[in-house]
Amino acid sequence: MTKLSGKTALVTGASRGMGRSAALALARMGAQVLIHYSTGLKEAEAVVAEIREAGGRADSLAADLSAPDGAHKLAKQVRSVIGDRLDILVANAGTSKSATIEQTTVEDFDRLFAVNVRAPFFLVQQLLPIMGKDSSIVLISSLAAHAAVGTLPAYAATKGAIDTLVKHFAAVLGERGIRVNAVAPGVVGTDMSSFTKTDAGRDFTLGIQALKRLAQPDDIGGVVAFLATDDARWISGDIVRVDGGSKL
Repeated sequence: MTKLSGKTALVTGASRGMGRSAALALARMGAQVLIHYSTGLKEAEAVVAEIREAGGRADSLAADLSAPDGAHKLAKQVRSVIGDRLDILVANAGTSKSATIEQTTVEDFDRLFAVNVRAPFFLVQQLLPIMGKDSSIVLISSLAAHAAVGTLPAYAATKGAIDTLVKHFAAVLGERGIRVNAVAPGVVGTDMSSFTKTDAGRDFTLGIQALKRLAQPDDIGGVVAFLATDDARWISGDIVRVDGGSKL
């Protein structure tokens, strides 16, 4: 597939899980992909190697997106590798914390918003100078943004913020020909959803879904890549639910 041939892409949090899947899907479509990671150097290098072995182009970049200047430092690295043109930004990196209202600390709350909201906002800000007509930005929302699922009030608030940013970014950047959307997964079998490895967690997950199997990262990555293609050229300002029919 060459739908994204000649395009450049940055995927944050791409060393594992949904980010890895999205990066591989973009690479299969022909994009040059920058693999961002925070601590998973070995895993990120493995993704780069997999893309290169398949004939694609990829590089890895490290940045701590919980730091106030993390997004700024990452944007600078991106420009040093690809120059003055970025076609696709997938702001996938995120963190979660299962805690009740009473259990949530100020430190937990601040970190959730730093990684899940502040970092995507300033990545968009810092990378806008090298994004132009026909560029695509994909943010990651969640089922938790529109349904009460588990003990995730603070995390859910960050994803509600992402849904709001999608609308504002899409409205403002449409004049430049830049599309902005979000993908909202349900429960996915990743390290972030470790509870799915228990019988109780699996039963809960299947109980809220129309489709009776546990989602895997590849169920999400392909949709992210689709939103970056010309096939999605008339989709902007949308939150695409990819959740197996959860909480219908």
